[in-house]
Amino acid sequence: MPSLRDIRRRIRSVKNTAQITKAMEMVAASRMRRAQQRVLAARPYAETLRELVGQLSTALSGRGAPIHPLLQRREPVRRAAIILLTSDRGLAGALNTNVIRRGAELMLEFKQELDVVTVGRKGQGFIVRRGIQPLGSFTDLGDRPSYDDVIPIARLVTDAYLSGQVDAAYLVFPKFISTLTQRPQVEQLLPIAPAARDGTGKTADYVFEPSPEAILEQLLPRYVEVAVYQAVLETVASEQSARMIAMRNATNNAKDIVQSLTLSANRVRQSTITGEVLEIASAADAMAAAGR
Repeated sequence: MPSLRDIRRRIRSVKNTAQITKAMEMVAASRMRRAQQRVLAARPYAETLRELVGQLSTALSGRGAPIHPLLQRREPVRRAAIILLTSDRGLAGALNTNVIRRGAELMLEFKQELDVVTVGRKGQGFIVRRGIQPLGSFTDLGDRPSYDDVIPIARLVTDAYLSGQVDAAYLVFPKFISTLTQRPQVEQLLPIAPAARDGTGKTADYVFEPSPEAILEQLLPRYVEVAVYQAVLETVASEQSARMIAMRNATNNAKDIVQSLTLSANRVRQSTITGEVLEIASAADAMAAAGR
């Protein structure tokens, strides 16, 4: 049984850990609110842009115009690219593990015929340990990534697709559902799949200037950038939410450990006091017997 001194030292250590995790929880909560606002504000823009691409592609197909290279499907897919988005830091529960597992499942489907682009140190470390040379690695985007930060990622994958190096590209990232839920998501990035029309089959009657071809030529690269940026925002919001919950659980567990150790310390102290009382009583009986 550990001594009372050892137990008290352990209690102090656990209390210090609880103070650290509590502070980290508060920091993550502050960053989480900001990240959630950004990702929720960006979703309508991404959805509207996808609908516009769908309208433009429909207008062009009705005129018999050639399909833009970023919209062309290549069958069969001989080589694919995977953009694996994770966080730079740990202490986020099972967030990175779940995303990496989903990415590994996708890699097994393509076996060795793929290129991997990593965003975040956790995904980069996983790829390096597997002996895979990434097509590109991007880290240190921070808690407030800007649109300009993701342009190199989008252009790298777009150039690989246009050059014929890859026939398809997929995003693997944690989609932010709620503070308690972050779900690994796989989305096709290239070729671009326009938004499906509703069940009525109706399309809005737009007048495009200067022409649908010219607009689509400028819009499709921007669409790829927005899709990557949206995935990065989803990852940041998921990371901060998962870290806040993980640190809250760690703080609660530390409090439970302190409570358990306090009970153990009280039992050890009570046992020690009882032993000392018995020794005093035994000594008193011995002195009384000697006096007689």
